[in-house]
Amino acid sequence: MTTRPALLLRALAGLIVLVLLWSLFAGLPRDLFGQGWRQAEATRQWSFPRDHGSHPEYRTEWWYFTGNLADSEGKRYGYQLTFFRYGLALEAQDPSSSWSVRDVYLAHFAITDASRGGFHWRDRASRKGPGLAGAATGTMDIHVLNWSARMKDDGRITLKAAQDGMELDLNLTPAKPPVLHGRQGLSRKGPRPGQASHYYSFTDLTARGTLRVPGMKDPVAVKGTSWFDQEFGSNQLSQEQAGWDWFALHLSDGRDLMIYYLRRKDGTFERESSGTLVERDGTSRHLALGDIETEVLSHWKSAKTAGRYPAAWRIRVPAAAIDVTVRPLVADQELVTTASTGITYWEGAVDGRGTSGEKEVSAEGYVELTGYAGSLGGKF
Repeated sequence: MTTRPALLLRALAGLIVLVLLWSLFAGLPRDLFGQGWRQAEATRQWSFPRDHGSHPEYRTEWWYFTGNLADSEGKRYGYQLTFFRYGLALEAQDPSSSWSVRDVYLAHFAITDASRGGFHWRDRASRKGPGLAGAATGTMDIHVLNWSARMKDDGRITLKAAQDGMELDLNLTPAKPPVLHGRQGLSRKGPRPGQASHYYSFTDLTARGTLRVPGMKDPVAVKGTSWFDQEFGSNQLSQEQAGWDWFALHLSDGRDLMIYYLRRKDGTFERESSGTLVERDGTSRHLALGDIETEVLSHWKSAKTAGRYPAAWRIRVPAAAIDVTVRPLVADQELVTTASTGITYWEGAVDGRGTSGEKEVSAEGYVELTGYAGSLGGKF
């Protein structure tokens, strides 16, 4: 993801307070702020499918799925299914016990129903326990209660989630190989040592399956395109950083574009902000901050939080002759999560049109906006 460590850390603030209190009675680990976590400071030797799995030597990790779907009638949907792991201790206090906590797991699930103008979301948190949550280390196999993401031997990924009238059951097939962001997968988030993550994506996943939103009698068959991000590291945003804007776009000529802007509280962008352009054949190139031009065309104000978010963008990559304008499918795609996580951010499906090379193209994808309804920079 983009730069999501601070999102996770802020999300866990309330939960960690409860865990600290609980530890007095249940023998849970108390070294929440201990040292020893591995830092993302140098490039790594990537190995797949191993690196689709968990990296418990790093403190924070997330698996991020988003996608744009349509049913047989052409009705359009977007979805987000996200899993987070946060390490409380390098070692569980009692490794022989399935109840001894080392990590906590969170998940966010959202569906955008463009034809009805609806947006539905839920979130949840759990410790590992006996089968409650977890992430394998040898391949992608993560779940939080009955929400899951699992990779099969043939490389396909199955997503399953259901709660309160929302259902998602998808098979995702990679159309391009994994793409490494930053410098060979080392994605800088700021100037300080270790202020980085290891970051890669499947930018082009063919999606097929079923989906249901509240009010539907039965799930409907859907198909479309998905995007997957995985990041892991042990650092977070600095006190000077307010949040970020992240774009994951599919262009109809086969190109994919990822951009993230790290916003500072003084109104400037962190110089480590960057992007990646993926060509139709799966080859990619790094985009520095100076290679990208983004103009905000309008804003939307949340009635729930009074957060004022960008709501339309013109994005240009002159060196690649890309010039597209994108807008949300639904204005309100703001997640105001429950007391167990306690954060607010906007993440939603977008589409638009423009040019790529000398061709007219359509665009679709996802945008994430944090720090517009409260800063996400710094410590708890």
